[in-house]
Amino acid sequence: MLDVVARPIPPAGIGNPSLTAAVFGAFVLVTLVVVFRVSRNNKTASDYYAAGRAFTGPQNGVAIAGDYLSAASFLGIAGAIAVSGYDGFLYSVGFLVAWLVALLLVAELLRNTGKFTMGDVLAFRMRQRPVRAAAATSTLVVSFFYLLAQMAGAGALVALLLQIPNDDPIGQSVAIAGVGLVMVVYVLVGGMKGTTWVQIIKAGLLLVGAGVLTAWVLGYFGFNLSALLERAVQRNPEVLPPGAGAAVPLGERLLVPGLQFGADTLAKVDFLSLGLALVLGTAGLPHILMRFYTVPNAREARRSVVWAIWLIGVFYLFTLVIGYGAAALVPGGVQRIVDAPGGTNSAVPLLAYQLGGELMLGIIGAVAFATILAVVAGLTITASASFAHDVYANVIRRGRASPDAEVRVARTTALVVGVVAIGAGVLARNQNVAFLVALAFAVAASANLPTILYSLFWRRFNTTGALWSIYGGLTSCVVLIVLSPAVSGRPTSMIRGADFDVFPLSNPGLVSIPISFLLGVIGTFAGRRDRGERQRAAAMEVRALTGVGAARPDRVVRRR
Repeated sequence: MLDVVARPIPPAGIGNPSLTAAVFGAFVLVTLVVVFRVSRNNKTASDYYAAGRAFTGPQNGVAIAGDYLSAASFLGIAGAIAVSGYDGFLYSVGFLVAWLVALLLVAELLRNTGKFTMGDVLAFRMRQRPVRAAAATSTLVVSFFYLLAQMAGAGALVALLLQIPNDDPIGQSVAIAGVGLVMVVYVLVGGMKGTTWVQIIKAGLLLVGAGVLTAWVLGYFGFNLSALLERAVQRNPEVLPPGAGAAVPLGERLLVPGLQFGADTLAKVDFLSLGLALVLGTAGLPHILMRFYTVPNAREARRSVVWAIWLIGVFYLFTLVIGYGAAALVPGGVQRIVDAPGGTNSAVPLLAYQLGGELMLGIIGAVAFATILAVVAGLTITASASFAHDVYANVIRRGRASPDAEVRVARTTALVVGVVAIGAGVLARNQNVAFLVALAFAVAASANLPTILYSLFWRRFNTTGALWSIYGGLTSCVVLIVLSPAVSGRPTSMIRGADFDVFPLSNPGLVSIPISFLLGVIGTFAGRRDRGERQRAAAMEVRALTGVGAARPDRVVRRR
C-alpha cells in the first residue's frame, strides 16, 4: 500500500487560481467554438428547442448523463459520502433508481405525445391555456430550485479554487456572475443543439476525471477497497459536525447506516421523505423530460435512457471511492473538509489537490465548473422554452405566434433566468448541493409527476384534476420547504439567525407528493369533463402506446 504525501492546505483556499482559470478558460473556448458551429443550423423553433430531433439514442443518452450528473453528483454526493459515509451514498442510490421510473413509465410515452415541453403532453387532451400556464409555472419553479443547487456549487468552487474567503461575498458574487454569463451565452447562441453538445463533451470529461481520481485513490491502497475504508475509519476518530458544540465519535460509523439519518425517529422519517423525492423526482424534472424530444422516435428515447442509466451508474460507483478517499487522504480528514470554504462541497477539490497538486486541482476544478455550466445551460433553455412555447405562444398569443417571435421570447427569458440564477447562487453558496437538488426533486415529484402519470394512464383525468394536482403539489411543497429546517432554525440553514421552521422534515416529499396525487383525484371528480376531453384521452392513449402520429409532432390542434 502506497502512502500519500501530505500537502499543506491554506485556510482560505488551495491551488493556483491562475492555473485553474486557464484550464477552465480553455474548456469554455473549445465549447464556445462548438456552440457557434452547430448554431449555424438553428433555423426553426424545432432546431432551437429540440435540436431538430436529430440526435441518436446513444448521443442523447450521453447528453442526459451530462445534464443529470450535476454539481450535486460530483461535489455534493462525494462530499456527503466523505462526511456521512454510508448515509451519503444513499443519495446515489436514490438518484440512480429514479431512472427506472423514468424508463418504465414516462420516456417512450412522453416522446410519442409531446412536442417540446411537458405542457404539450397535458394540452393534448385538456383545455390548452390553463394547463399550459400551470405547466410553465411548475417548470419555472423546479428550474429555480435546481439552479439554486448548481450555483451553490459554483460558489463553493469559487471560494476554494480562487482563494476567495467566505467573508468576502462580493468577490464570490462577481465570480458566480461570470459563470452565469457564460451559461447565458451558450443558450442564446446555441439553443438546444449547442447545449446538447456542451453536455456531451462535459459528460466525457466528468467520467474521465472521476475515473482517474477513482483509480488514483484505489492505487494508493493496492486496489483494495477494504484498506481504503479502514484508513477512512482510522483517520477520523472524531469530528466536529456543522453547528455542534463538541466533537463526536465518528470512526466505524462511516461504514454503517445512521450517521446522518438514524439519530432518532424524526431523522428516519426525514430519510424516507428524501428517498421518495429522489426516486420519483427524476421523471418529473422538466429539463430531463425535454431531452426526450431531441431524438427522432420513441425507440431512440428508450435507448437514451438505457445509455444514461449505465453511465450514471458507473459514475456513482466512482463517487463512493472518491468520497471515502477524501475522508482517508485529506489531511485532517472529515474535520478539514467541513471547515473548508464551501463546506462538504470541497471534498473533491481537496482530494484532487492532495493527490496531484495544483495541476490535478486545476483539471478537476475546470471539470467541476464545466459540470455546473452545462447543467445550468440545460435548465435555462428548458425554463425559457417553457415560458416562450407554453405561455407566450399558446396562452398569450393563442397559438398565433410565429416561430421567430417565439424564439426571440425564449432568448429574452433566458437572460432573465440567468439573472435569477446568479442571485440564487449568491443566496445559497454555502449549502450542500446534493441536499439542495433533493429539494428540486421534491418539487418536481410533487408538481409534475402525478399530473404526467394521470394524463398518460387515467382516462377519467380532466383539466380540473390537472390544475389541482399541479398547483396543489407545487404550493404545498414550496410552503413546506420555506417552513422547514432547510431554510431556518439551524446553523446550516439558508437564512441563519432566523427561526420559523414549524415543519420538522428537511425534505417535504413524504407529505407533498401524496397531497398532489390526492388533489388530482379530488379535482377530477369535482370538475367538469366534456365529451371532447374523453375523445382526446382515447386518442392520446393510442398515440402514447403505439406512436401513431408521433412522426408529425408539430401538428397540434389549437384549443382554448
